[in-house]
Amino acid sequence: MSASVKSLLSILTARGPHAVLRGNLGIAGQPGVVYTPEKGLNLPAVAFGHSWLTGAGNYRRLLEHLASWGYVAAAPDTERGPIPSHLNLATDLLTTLDICAGVRLGSGEISVDPKKLVLAGHGMGAGAAVIAASQRDVAAVAALYPSPTAPSAESLAPEIDVSALILAGAADVDTVNSNAVPLAAAWGEGTILRSVDRASHNGMVEGRRALAALGAGKHEPRTERLTRALLVGYLNYQVLGDKKFKPFADPEAEIPHTRIIDPYAVDEEPEQPPKLPLLQLVQALRK
Repeated sequence: MSASVKSLLSILTARGPHAVLRGNLGIAGQPGVVYTPEKGLNLPAVAFGHSWLTGAGNYRRLLEHLASWGYVAAAPDTERGPIPSHLNLATDLLTTLDICAGVRLGSGEISVDPKKLVLAGHGMGAGAAVIAASQRDVAAVAALYPSPTAPSAESLAPEIDVSALILAGAADVDTVNSNAVPLAAAWGEGTILRSVDRASHNGMVEGRRALAALGAGKHEPRTERLTRALLVGYLNYQVLGDKKFKPFADPEAEIPHTRIIDPYAVDEEPEQPPKLPLLQLVQALRK
């Protein structure tokens, strides 16, 4: 692992060089928020989908972080209830991209390059981003700690030509809450699947959420910071073509606090302890 990767990760964890503006997507007819650099023309744009029982407000720092690094970052604030429509959220993500690309933002000093559009999301929002990407060409897709959706993201991934960054929490990558491994396997060559050390799939959610009172979905500041850095590093190379950040888009590169996962690897059955004959087992229990 090179010192330069460690240094870049540290830089990306910090806020970028741009002052950030906040706007309301509702003015253009789509409930949601948009964060932009103070000014800039032909900028890249990221439409971000929220997870289950969260909203755009639970990702404020992530969206601000993207904007501080020169991205227009917008998030629809729909499908927040207990029975959301993943298809509708995907449609809202596409509408959000249309607004970003078709409307002069701010005081007219901000515009988006239609060739630099990104679909991203967390949890069910990651699945919605994949569904949306199967309907429209984009420059990149980022599925952060994805969870199962209907239709399944992995059934649509083979139709998507662009590669993707897929992150999974090391704490629960093998549970039913995560479909990161089958999604990466279905997507195929060029897709990056990384597990984040000591992270859970809900750790990046900011503030209060509906299940926090039950002990689920607690915020993990370390997970949030590292996720922001990995996302910006990946997009800086994949979308902007900045070769300095190539390790973040390299499926074999070592990055601190993460591990590359081979989605095609088959885990071996754990070794079982030798079985005692029934009589010996009973005798052992009596001692």
